[in-house]
Amino acid sequence: FDLIMKASLPVQLIVLLLLAGSVISWVIIFRKARVFSRANRDADDFEGRFWSGAELNKLYAGTSDRNRVVSGLEAIFEAGFREFARLRDKRKLDPRAQLEGAQRAMRATYAREVDQLERNLELLANIGSTAPYVGLVGTVFGIMVTMHDMLNSGQQAGIAAVAPGISEALFATAIGLFVAIPAVWAYNRFTTRVERLAVRYESFAEEFSSILQRQTPGDE
Repeated sequence: FDLIMKASLPVQLIVLLLLAGSVISWVIIFRKARVFSRANRDADDFEGRFWSGAELNKLYAGTSDRNRVVSGLEAIFEAGFREFARLRDKRKLDPRAQLEGAQRAMRATYAREVDQLERNLELLANIGSTAPYVGLVGTVFGIMVTMHDMLNSGQQAGIAAVAPGISEALFATAIGLFVAIPAVWAYNRFTTRVERLAVRYESFAEEFSSILQRQTPGDE
């Protein structure tokens, strides 16, 4: 803290900018950690109910009657079955069109769910990739200010003269790395978790499509 107070104004502003980026990135990290934990837990819970042999109508009724917003596998199932049931009531509609309509609904919901999982990850990546360079800019400014002050004061460029200014300047680089490393690690970690959940959602949609196909007339 003492280094920040003694640093030049440009370096102070850059350090404050980096600290703000650190706060933002940690808020995102904690929030996304909860999101992915809940997404996996909800997926496990719904798959357990889905593959337990429950009738689709009862499962859909239990899903749609809940006073909460469904997400993940539950949302994909609800969208697909709702569209399938709606098109099935149109007796003149081709059975293939019923299945295709349900698949389109599931694809749209799948895309929306993956987009929700990816939300704010781009910001996390931007913070992680730019923070070291912002810190480097602070270091350059700090060195420039130190050299300028030395020239104005007529001091000789000895270690004792430049060490305080250089240490203040390098502090900005250290802060930049402190901000970037957790952000980059979290981004890579969360991206992997998005990919795993996306594969899980897509596999479920394909399996559910096969079940619906067996329920369409002519595909027994």
